[in-house]
Amino acid sequence: MAMMTPRPLDKNKQYDDGCAAAHAMDLIGERWALLVVRELMLGPKRFSDIKRDLPGISANVLTQRLEELERLGIVIRRQLPRPAAFQVYDLTEWGRELDPVFQTLGRWAVRSPFKGPGPMSVNSLMMSFATMFDPSLAKGVTARIALTLEGEPCHVIIVRQAIIAARGTIPEPDVEVTASTEDIAELVYNGACLPDWLKRPGITVSGNPQILAHLPDFLPMPTPVNLG
Repeated sequence: MAMMTPRPLDKNKQYDDGCAAAHAMDLIGERWALLVVRELMLGPKRFSDIKRDLPGISANVLTQRLEELERLGIVIRRQLPRPAAFQVYDLTEWGRELDPVFQTLGRWAVRSPFKGPGPMSVNSLMMSFATMFDPSLAKGVTARIALTLEGEPCHVIIVRQAIIAARGTIPEPDVEVTASTEDIAELVYNGACLPDWLKRPGITVSGNPQILAHLPDFLPMPTPVNLG
């Protein structure tokens, strides 16, 4: 389906400020808008999949946000060919340019002393890897990790001091892991001990598990801001 022709913004929802950053908030500042974009950043999804991965949003609000983002030229709606033959939402090329914005916001906000633990969707966890990755700590490292997160195939590849974290399968991984996003976050960001972590119910690992032990080394958490 062709993308809607963008229409002017609602005057009652604009900041009426000439700053481009203020205009960005005109476009994506509504509650849930950025998180809807996040859930499309790794590829298209059906409405029901977006709703599943944003459990706090109502179907009515999600419909409104998708319609607004489509009207503004950030999201596109299209029909998949047979045999799938269902409707999905995806980001336009312009919408996908928000990816580094998420990384910058994530690196900034993770230092907040007010940030507490919380659930992470598959997209939010996978995108966090690109956000927190420090290439200077991965010299000479090559790793291919196949993940099944909440039943969804994903993968992480580290090579030439760069990281790829995406949905989908990869051939010949060094290690294959089935786990929840919560379990992976516990290992990577919250200091879970690998031997104990491997014994958790619901986690299965084949291949070389020691690769997982080194993941936190490449994804360091910055020191929180000291407000004292």
